[in-house]
Parts: sequence; structure tokens; C-alpha cells
Amino acid sequence: MSTDDHIFVAGSASLEEAAQWLSGVLRLEPVDDPDLKDGVRLFRGDARTADGPLYVLVEPNVYGETDPAPEDVSAVDGYPIAVEVRLLGARHEDAQASEARAVFDELVQTQPPAALILSHALSWIVAAYLPGTGTHTFPPHTSLDADHLDTWRPWIAS
Repeated sequence: MSTDDHIFVAGSASLEEAAQWLSGVLRLEPVDDPDLKDGVRLFRGDARTADGPLYVLVEPNVYGETDPAPEDVSAVDGYPIAVEVRLLGARHEDAQASEARAVFDELVQTQPPAALILSHALSWIVAAYLPGTGTHTFPPHTSLDADHLDTWRPWIAS
């Protein structure tokens, strides 16, 4: 299981526009990495909840499906942009999750026109933001998948 934390973005902005917005709000600088695929952006800045650097990778969402079968539906299916939030250094799951939540909350404070989902370990939906509706925090271990569809559906961009 992954211990990565992601913020998924749905709205009218292109990946490049979303990357510019994210880097501006979060005060991040671009990182040039020749190993990055086309259409992927990497940024670096200061962590909010820990000492050390924060890295943010903005890329197309490869975790959702375009036309999933009912049993394969995921909360992130309609979110074309995935933002991986990662603290550099030793991998401590709780610190990583706290940092991702701080980044999500900072983005939400700008009241973006885009819908956002914060996920943990690509398994759990932690929180969701819908423009004009607000933010909802989910109970621990609420699945991103169809088995908890009734719990997250009201908070997901469709």
C-alpha cells in the first residue's frame, strides 16, 4: 500500500494553469528535472508542519477511470489532475499526512474555483472541497472506492 498523500483537482484549468496556481498559493519554486515526463511539473518549498523541504508533483491523474464499471467507481474518477505532496527525508506516515492536510487547507483558504480531494495512501478520502459548498472531512478509513460512494458522493465534483 502506498503511503503517499495526493490532492486531486477538478475544474476548468489546464494542468499548467493548475500548477501555476498551486505554486503561487503554496510559495513553491519549480524544480528542473530532466527525468520528468512531459506534462509533469515538480516544485519545492518549505514544509508547513515539519522542518525541511516539501516537494509537490503535479501530473495528470492516472488513478481514476473515464468510464468505470459501477463496482470500480472511485471518488477521483472525475478529477483530471493529481498533486502528490511529499516531505523530503525519512518517511513518517503521520508527518506526511499532517503536511498534506496543511497544504490542502492552505489551498482551500483561497476558495478556488476547482474542486479538491485529499487522499491518503491512494485508498482513503480524508477531505473534499467543493466551490460554493465548502469543505467536508471524512471519518477515518472512508474508502475512495464504490463501497463508500454514498458517504463521499455529495462532496465530489460530478
